[in-house]
This record gives sequence, structure tokens and C-alpha cells, in this order.
Amino acid sequence: MAKRGKTVVDGAKGVIAKVPAPSPNPMTNLIITDIALRAGGTLLRHTLERGAVGAKLGAKKAGQVVKGRSMMQTLVGTAVARIATRSVPGAIVVGGGLLIKTLVDRKRAKSAQVEGSVALDEQLERGKKA
Repeated sequence: MAKRGKTVVDGAKGVIAKVPAPSPNPMTNLIITDIALRAGGTLLRHTLERGAVGAKLGAKKAGQVVKGRSMMQTLVGTAVARIATRSVPGAIVVGGGLLIKTLVDRKRAKSAQVEGSVALDEQLERGKKA
């Protein structure tokens, strides 16, 4: 039987073990990592949101729409994402709900487009003021 070479993960483990941590205190390193991951996630989320909206509105307006999100929209989005990522049943419920919403919107495409445009314009105005 031929010997298998190192996988990329095995190679990475060896390299990561040699990289010195920023602080000798492991709790400080954990806090630094947590902040870096959250900031990176936020930047990625905003970039994806602007990209999704920017295809129709343009980059500047998309940024204003993202800024114009209300606190309630942010909290609901966070709660739904947390439900979806914490368990398989949660992911099924949230995914199913999104699928149903998409199918209903497609069925009544004209009215859904008008409702979405009105909501988007309101959010855009809030973003201009922010």
C-alpha cells in the first residue's frame, strides 16, 4: 500500500503551531481573535449586502440602503440567523420560511416588486439621513 502525502490541513497545522501569538496571555489572544472574526464577518456581510442591492441601484445607493436599516431589522436578522445556525431543525424552519416567501413573491411578482421598491426607498431615505 502506498504512503499518502501530507494533506493541506496537516501542513497548515504545523505552520500554525509555529506562529507566535500576539500576547502571552491566552485570554487576550481569544479576545483579539473574537474581535477580528466579528469585524471580518461584519465587513463581509456589508459587502455582500451592498453587492446584492447594488446590482439594481448602484454602489452609492446600495451603501445608503445598508446604512438605513433600522435597529429592529438588524435584531430580527441576527435572531433568525442565530436560529438557523444553531440547529438542524432551526435551519429547516428558516430555510423553509425563506423558500415559501420566495415562492409567494414570485407568484405575485408585480405587487411584490412594488412593495419591495417602496420599502427600499424608505430605507434609502433613512440611510441618507444617517
